[in-house]
Amino acid sequence: MPTDLLTAGPERATADDEPSFMGASKQIALIAHDHCKADLLDWARYNRATLAGHDLHATGTTGQLLARELDLPVSCFLSGPLGGDQQIGAAIAEGRIDLVVFFSDPLEPHPHDVDVKALLRISVLYNVPLACNRASADFLLSSPLLRAEYARGPSSAGVLV
Repeated sequence: MPTDLLTAGPERATADDEPSFMGASKQIALIAHDHCKADLLDWARYNRATLAGHDLHATGTTGQLLARELDLPVSCFLSGPLGGDQQIGAAIAEGRIDLVVFFSDPLEPHPHDVDVKALLRISVLYNVPLACNRASADFLLSSPLLRAEYARGPSSAGVLV
């Protein structure tokens, strides 16, 4: 075995070592566990005018509810337990999602918990802003960066082993 393989450290995931650019209009993924859907809908109704200036994406049922309640177009992935969380993770890796709002229920067990953890991990790895509750979502949506172009460099936290 070559010695350079023995001394080499873990490779850093760099998302091509190039910053990806978010346009002024963001690609926003909206996700909510069952017990949090009403809270996400309430938050989205309150922020409808801001959300209308961006492209919205969501997992199955959440997307259908949002489209009906907000009267805005929402691109729907599969339901979370059926692979929607993984689809959003893939879209993040491909640079097609700029921001994630995920109202999760920390008190309920979820059969797809590994998919949820993978989605959170990929958000951190690709340096995608992530809000997991109403307060953090309010802070992200009220940021002046939401309406500006932004160069998102690779995350320094991502280590692939």
